[in-house]
Amino acid sequence: MVKRKIEIKRIEKDTSRQVTFSKRRNGLLKKAFELSVLCDAEVAVIIFSQKGRIDEFSSSDMHQTIERFHKHVNGGEINMAEVEQYVQHLKHESATMAKKIEILEASQRKYSGNDLDFCPVEELQEISSQLGRSLCSITERKAQLYMEQLEQLKGKERFLLQENAQLCEECGAKPLVEFSAQRERAFAPARCEKAGACFCLCKLQGPK
Repeated sequence: MVKRKIEIKRIEKDTSRQVTFSKRRNGLLKKAFELSVLCDAEVAVIIFSQKGRIDEFSSSDMHQTIERFHKHVNGGEINMAEVEQYVQHLKHESATMAKKIEILEASQRKYSGNDLDFCPVEELQEISSQLGRSLCSITERKAQLYMEQLEQLKGKERFLLQENAQLCEECGAKPLVEFSAQRERAFAPARCEKAGACFCLCKLQGPK
C-alpha cells in the first residue's frame, strides 16, 4: 500500500492540529537526541506551542548553548563589518593613489616639455623656475664630485711621491717635488673656475 503524501499547510481543525503537534514534537526531540549521541554534536531545541507552552531539549546546558550561539552570531557580524570597512578603506586608498599617480605623470610630461599647450603663463614660469633650480643642484653636485675625485687623485699623487722619494733616497737621485708643485698650481684655477660657474648659474636661476 502506497503511503499518502501529506500536503504541508496549516491544519485547520484544532483537534487534528494538536495531535499532529504532539506527534511531530516528540519525533523532533527524539531526532535531536539521536543526533547529539550519534554525532557527538551540541544540540539544543526550543519549541513554543500555539498556547505558549515551551518544550526544550539540550544535549548540554541550555543557557551555555544559547550564550555560545549569541557569541558566534555577534562575532560573525562584527567580523563582517570590519571586513567591509577594511575593503572600503582599501578602495579609498586605491582611488587616492591612482589620482596621485595621474598628477605625477602629468607633471613629468610637462617637465619633459610635453603637454604644454594649455598651460598658463604662471604654470610655465613655475616649471621654468623648478627646472632652473634642478639644473643648479645638478651642477653643484657635479662640482662636488669633481672636487672629491680631485682630492682622491691628489692623495694618490702624494702617496706616489712618497714612494718615489723613498726610491730616490735609496738610489741617490733627486725626488720629483717640483712636478707636484706645478700640478698644484695647475689645478687651482680649474677649481676656482668651476666654483664660479656654479655660483653664477645659481644666482641667475634665483634662490631655491
